[in-house]
Amino acid sequence: MDLNQVEDSEARFTAYVAGLGSVIGQAVRMRPLRDYCTGLMLPGERKSVEPMAARTAPARTAAQHQSLLHFVGNASWSDADVLAKIRQMVLPAIEKNEPIEAWIIDDTSFPKQGKHSVGVHHQYCGQLGKQANCQVAVSL
Repeated sequence: MDLNQVEDSEARFTAYVAGLGSVIGQAVRMRPLRDYCTGLMLPGERKSVEPMAARTAPARTAAQHQSLLHFVGNASWSDADVLAKIRQMVLPAIEKNEPIEAWIIDDTSFPKQGKHSVGVHHQYCGQLGKQANCQVAVSL
């Protein structure tokens, strides 16, 4: 990936987070929103707030952990408004070359090492090809 592609990716990510920020309310939520989205995009097996805090603010992990917990746990914005904003931002990119003719919906499994994440059960995990602890999500 060359420098122009990196800069373009960063600009698109910044614009995406700013778009989400326009519907979450108070300006003080922008930094935790950006940090949370960054944590989701960074490499790492675990995407819970504790490891994300360590990756996004290694010099102040405890404070970052508290900030992300507060951001996620006290979400006073409207889920419907956030999803509508995502739809508004994403659909034009999806339909850039031609209109949508069909949606392909499939289940996707994510292996989990423990069983404390929401929805983790001992069930068939397609990624592993056997029964194991995993989460199953619907993908589009």
